[in-house]
Amino acid sequence: MDKSWINAHIKSTTYRKGVESFIDFARARDIRGSIICPCLRCCNDELLEVEEVHDHLLRYGFLPGYTIWTIHGELATPPTSQSTSVHETSFVKDDMIGLVRDAFGLSSSPLNHENTEEEMLDGEEDESAETSDHNVDDIPYKKLLEKCGEELYPGCKFSSLSFTLRLYHIKCIGGISNKAFGMILELLRDAFPHITSLPSSAHQTKKLTNDLGLGYKKIHACPNDCMLYWDKSEGEQSCHTCKASRYRSDGDQLGESSNSRKSKKPAKVLRYFPLIPRLKRLYKCETTAKDMRWHDMGRTKDGKLRHPGDGLAWKAFNDRYPKFAEDPRSVRLGLASDGCNPFRTMNTSHSTWPVLLIPYNLPPWICMKQQSFILSAIIQGEKGPGNDIDVYLQPLIQELNLLWKGVDAYDAFSKERFKLRASLLWTVNDFPAYANLSGRSTKGRVACPTCANSTCSMWLKHGKKFCYMGHRRWLEENHPYRFQKDRFDGTIEVDGPPTIMSGSDILKQLRGSSFKYGKLTKSNNKRRRDDVGCSTSSPLPVTNDESSAFDDIESFIEEDIDGDNQLWKKRSIFFDLLYWEFKLIRHNLDVMHIEKNVFHNLIGTLLNLDVKTKDNENARKDLMEMGIRHELHLINRPNKKSCMPLACYTMTNAEKSNFLQVLKDLKVPDGYSLNISRGVSLKDRKLYNLKSHDAHIMMQGILVIVLKASMHSRA
Repeated sequence: MDKSWINAHIKSTTYRKGVESFIDFARARDIRGSIICPCLRCCNDELLEVEEVHDHLLRYGFLPGYTIWTIHGELATPPTSQSTSVHETSFVKDDMIGLVRDAFGLSSSPLNHENTEEEMLDGEEDESAETSDHNVDDIPYKKLLEKCGEELYPGCKFSSLSFTLRLYHIKCIGGISNKAFGMILELLRDAFPHITSLPSSAHQTKKLTNDLGLGYKKIHACPNDCMLYWDKSEGEQSCHTCKASRYRSDGDQLGESSNSRKSKKPAKVLRYFPLIPRLKRLYKCETTAKDMRWHDMGRTKDGKLRHPGDGLAWKAFNDRYPKFAEDPRSVRLGLASDGCNPFRTMNTSHSTWPVLLIPYNLPPWICMKQQSFILSAIIQGEKGPGNDIDVYLQPLIQELNLLWKGVDAYDAFSKERFKLRASLLWTVNDFPAYANLSGRSTKGRVACPTCANSTCSMWLKHGKKFCYMGHRRWLEENHPYRFQKDRFDGTIEVDGPPTIMSGSDILKQLRGSSFKYGKLTKSNNKRRRDDVGCSTSSPLPVTNDESSAFDDIESFIEEDIDGDNQLWKKRSIFFDLLYWEFKLIRHNLDVMHIEKNVFHNLIGTLLNLDVKTKDNENARKDLMEMGIRHELHLINRPNKKSCMPLACYTMTNAEKSNFLQVLKDLKVPDGYSLNISRGVSLKDRKLYNLKSHDAHIMMQGILVIVLKASMHSRA
């Protein structure tokens, strides 16, 4: 097949016909209904629908150099004497030598070099001299360099290293288990016995990637999250808090006759990925080292908020630490963490907490890609770490303090050595994880992290939850909303916004407080449940009368206990960072996560879904208790039953069908959102499986338009 159209202009007829031929070729060889996209944006990393691949190729262009469509089912042609030069060119384009040199902090070799295998080996002495200048271990470097020049088999366009890395990349992207990957390697070795350079197992493949600087550390932990067997406690055999054994009981039985640690299985393991080598690695690649300066040299500085660097927190940090800010290579990091269950419902007694770092130095279109995220730690166990997550963040905090002082690194862009410094700007998480990372109580009467003791809250007697009011305090003094009693809680708002606590204020409140980590020590940390919503160590009052019981609970919650320390569950480990106390912003909430919850509750109320609606009988009773919204109060019938009057937002079945039909027929530009119509069920009158970004799009613009289009018949 003629593939010269790949290099043609993207708007030409030749290119468009070539794209059609590729789509027909790939569709005929893939029965899944979706294919891997080879556009310049996806680079054979994304599995998309055929129509989306077609649009991507016409919009972004075809991946240059991808002339043998092996990923899409084309068989590589056997080498001939006429194709030798083509083979040599494609073999060199892998640039495995450049990858190895970047990994060991050497200047990258150009892609168009014509070094043969003999020339590489002849220059081995020069390479060794260069590596010694940069404190590089010669043995793994020479081993990888030999694999760069070793053909997989005679005439193959892949080197031994490039094929192994490509195969391992497919394993990671496709989620293939180690066992299945080992079986694939075994099958390849049996099918192609002349290929002797393939690793025999997943373990050997990982050892190869470790030489490229992609390894991690296994740190044993107490099964009750009390401590890490790390640093000064590395040699201990039991927890100094709960006295639990470091190893499992079955491991102890296996190792009764041996004192070797290898014969014992640890009770819990933290997988920690060292941060300093990964940040150094960013500056070992010339292209990435240049991109790490973008926040200072490439960002538009016109006063508009487009990047965290345009915000007050970034600028205030630069003003306080000018020596840190004067070098654009200083790294600004954000930290994100949340719990997930990779096994879904197959194993509900498992929780995984990844800790991710985001380098904000990079341009936004690179920074927020999955490839740019730095995985710092993986915390696994039957339950989430909760407030004990600080135990697992100790290695990271230690490295961040070292990076604040500066570590030696090599800049491949400027070809010089420099002091690499880094700081953690803030954390980004949802509200429950906010409590775990900050130590702030996010439940009860003073759950607002901003308002603290000044939080305006009200206990709903019938809804059995807190309602947080007082949002009009943040408006201007003469804003009309301040004086609209009937539209809000029946009062006129005259108060101003509360004063936001600084890091120094928080440390003053925490002075003298104590906290012990570990699941078995929680009884010592619990306090009586008071106006800060802390958990109680004493049982709640129990009576036979349900209404009086809730009255007692309400009075129990409203009891006041002196001391600002009740606002905090612990002193966050982030205050061990030398600069954390003076941060203008320490923790950020994931807006799209919260927006998704608000959207689902709003849609549930509009469509009157049984589980999601917030307009129920208890809510109407609370309105009656508060004496507001009289038109929504329950109406008592002669049969001693009550009915709910229809609200202005209550939809009829016809209006629901019309609303969902408009969403079903909605067309949006490519890349604006997912296909929202797929989540519309006209039969059940519901919305299903909308993602966070879809909820964001709906809340920001589409929802108002769809409501107007579907309820045009209303007065």
